[in-house]
Amino acid sequence: MTSDRPLKQTLWRPYTQMGVAAPPLEAVATHGSRIVLADGRELVDGIASWWTAVHGYNHPHIAWSVADQLARMPHVMFGGLTHAPAERLASRLSALLPGDLDHVFLSDSGSVAVEVALKMSAQMWLNRGVSGRTKVLAFRGGYHGDTMGAMSVCDPEEGMHRRFGAYLPSQVFCDLPRSLVETEALDAALAAHRETLVAVIVEPLVQGAGGMVLHPPEVLATVARLARRHGLPLIADEIFTGFGRTGSLFAFEQAGIVPDILCLSKALTGGTMALAATVARTEVFEAFWSEDPAAALMHGPTFMANPLACAAANASLDLFATEPRLEQAGAIARRLADGLSGLKGLPGVADVRVLGALGAVQFTAPPDLAALKAGFLDRDVWVRPFGDIVYLTPALTIPDADLDRLIEAVVDVVSEQAAALA
Repeated sequence: MTSDRPLKQTLWRPYTQMGVAAPPLEAVATHGSRIVLADGRELVDGIASWWTAVHGYNHPHIAWSVADQLARMPHVMFGGLTHAPAERLASRLSALLPGDLDHVFLSDSGSVAVEVALKMSAQMWLNRGVSGRTKVLAFRGGYHGDTMGAMSVCDPEEGMHRRFGAYLPSQVFCDLPRSLVETEALDAALAAHRETLVAVIVEPLVQGAGGMVLHPPEVLATVARLARRHGLPLIADEIFTGFGRTGSLFAFEQAGIVPDILCLSKALTGGTMALAATVARTEVFEAFWSEDPAAALMHGPTFMANPLACAAANASLDLFATEPRLEQAGAIARRLADGLSGLKGLPGVADVRVLGALGAVQFTAPPDLAALKAGFLDRDVWVRPFGDIVYLTPALTIPDADLDRLIEAVVDVVSEQAAALA
């Protein structure tokens, strides 16, 4: 079946079947936790623009910092040059992170941060004179981005990129070690593939786009322990979880571990513009330290370390240092747990889970997504369910009244849909 809409569609939209999709809503302004539409409506944003706007929209300190930088130097190439916003950001991230996570490579998106981490891991072995290592161990249910390398470490069966299997590098996949059996299986897989693996990659505490699936810190600690036992670097993909979403500044801190490589993006700039960081421990960095030009990390996005984005990121870090973001995440967690608890056990609802400023409701079967989205819009809230999940990831600064409105909308709309599924 095809749409009778004209074939000419100038703007190609993300994750959208252009032949049947309804026209998108036009946003004209944002403020706080709200999106203003062209028709005058204001929507309470329940997902902080894909989890990025942790300080709310239009925070004046970030806006001032970007405007100040714009007046002086909006961009300059980073090859052979440096600038104060990038230098300051790197030193501040290093100071915030535990252990010797001291070496910061700045790029321009989360997917690229993962690509850089994969490339770092592979080239680290080559620089050490070790060949034959071509694979990464990743976890089922995981999601790490939309570029080719990142797609290859996403769930190969259930993920959105499964159709590209024939085009992607072959990787090794295991279940997260939630049980003794799964732990033994992971240990065995690491042993069996040890000589061909370059790294292990994991999303700490939450598999985000894979369904907002949680695992306790003990599971992450087991992954780190087994990676270390088999001599493999651990890549922590905190593009979703970094900067307060799970209740700690970085999710991996709750497991008491230090990854070898850390990927950050999304909330890094407070949701204002694109920036990402791949941060490596000293052992990884030292594998590239050489007099041989070929041993250098041969990666350099054109807009890496963009001064405007670095200024926004520095301003965002200022806010984490001076405003109570982690306490706000804890308050949101308590409100979500209380407000969504009535959905537990409802026919048609499989699970309700909360971690930090994240709440998710899972249906027993795929719901009518169009009906869900329409129900939320009817209540003037912006919530974007996917698969069998409705989730909330609001700004950490969201007012109680707006959060209550989101929770009420989720309870009402989910209850209606669950009744239809039961």
